[in-house]
Amino acid sequence: MVGIEPPALKMIRTKEKAEGRGQKAELNRSRHCRCAASILFLFFAVTAFASDEIPAPPQNGPILLKNATIHPVSSPDLPNADILIANGRIASVGPGLVAPAGAAAIDATGKHIYPGLIAAASSIGLEEIDAVRSTVDAVEAGDINPNARAEISVNPDSEIIPVTRSNGILVALAVPRTSGLLAGTSALIELDGWTWEQMTLRAPVGLHLKWPDTTIRFDPKFPKSPDDQRKTLAKNLKKLEDAFHAARAYAAAKKAKRSDFQTDLRWEAMIPVLEGKVPVIIEANNLTQITAAVDFAIRERLKMILLGGEDASLAIDLLKTHQIPVILTSAFDIPSRRQDGYDAAYSTAARLQAAGVPFCISTSGSDARTPHLRNLPYQAGMAAAFGLPKDEALKSVTLYPAQILGVADRLGSLDPGKDATLFITNGDPLEATTTVESAYIEGRQLDLANRQTRLRDKYLQKYKTQ
Repeated sequence: MVGIEPPALKMIRTKEKAEGRGQKAELNRSRHCRCAASILFLFFAVTAFASDEIPAPPQNGPILLKNATIHPVSSPDLPNADILIANGRIASVGPGLVAPAGAAAIDATGKHIYPGLIAAASSIGLEEIDAVRSTVDAVEAGDINPNARAEISVNPDSEIIPVTRSNGILVALAVPRTSGLLAGTSALIELDGWTWEQMTLRAPVGLHLKWPDTTIRFDPKFPKSPDDQRKTLAKNLKKLEDAFHAARAYAAAKKAKRSDFQTDLRWEAMIPVLEGKVPVIIEANNLTQITAAVDFAIRERLKMILLGGEDASLAIDLLKTHQIPVILTSAFDIPSRRQDGYDAAYSTAARLQAAGVPFCISTSGSDARTPHLRNLPYQAGMAAAFGLPKDEALKSVTLYPAQILGVADRLGSLDPGKDATLFITNGDPLEATTTVESAYIEGRQLDLANRQTRLRDKYLQKYKTQ
């Protein structure tokens, strides 16, 4: 009979439906398990790279560091001298200082005291391990992001921070990166603190602009033809000019208090740059990029700092004429051209210094170099080995970055009135054999233990007892 299902067939179909529901439920359970596993992986990926170091407590009384060789950087060295620290500042420097009542006196006989080193370009606090996406917060999507602020993304629990400061780098510029043009604003942070607010020393420091690639490649294997590369370059330059013109129009409309004015956070962030209160830090390396970037800054009436500067020694006259500071990030690089000498990068700092171009030395802010920020003093040491005077090499990672980044009134040298951000060593910090024995940030004594020192101690103990 049509429309009537035999009982046996109905039982079979009922069983199949039940099995199907069971398989679907099992599939859902499997999906939930995989989702839970992903969440757990994400949790452990984040927490596995979180530092358990406790930030230093505030200074609770005067501290007198006695009988050390003081390296003020801004003036000649002082053998067998003292430093008095009070309320997070350097109160006085000189021989035979008397400890005030209640002061903690620390004998530093045979030791050396230096101002904290400053890394003028880094991604510290913004990324931990590039291969683990959940630990990277250095890049915003899109080409034009002047409103992106680096400081709010800084992770105070980064494992890289205690490793870096254990080698005397106590302050660093956290730089946003971009695959486009305008990356956002950078922040100068102290490498100690519970929150990004506590760590931020100054923000914004500069608006970061990555100059478009100007190299035209004629290799047939390159995915774009030379004509397409030229079109892409022209498009990017037009996009950059349009952004600055839009920001100027926005600033004019805001000043005129137009009735149809609407706030735009992108252009709002650029107003201090257009007014010359905040510099634009342009990342450019080859000579064509540097020349074009300087021309753009002059045309747009911008206060410029050059970041990268691989070919800076080829543009010395241009940089000197316009007094454009250089944050040199290529002190360890190999030559970029076949005809260059093997020491082309090593000696760039010496050539800039001899010509009177303001500069400092830093590591690159790229993801691959963030874990190696601790090697900053050795880059200055390499420059010293290839012609840069030794006192200038020390200034290139202390006083000069402080001047370029606008904080020389607080950092960069051991002068009375400045922050007591300094460290004590058993030798020259630009030499790899030197150990940093103690460090202070605004008078707070830091715990220099970190993941690497704990692993060292663990395995020293392990093989000592076997």
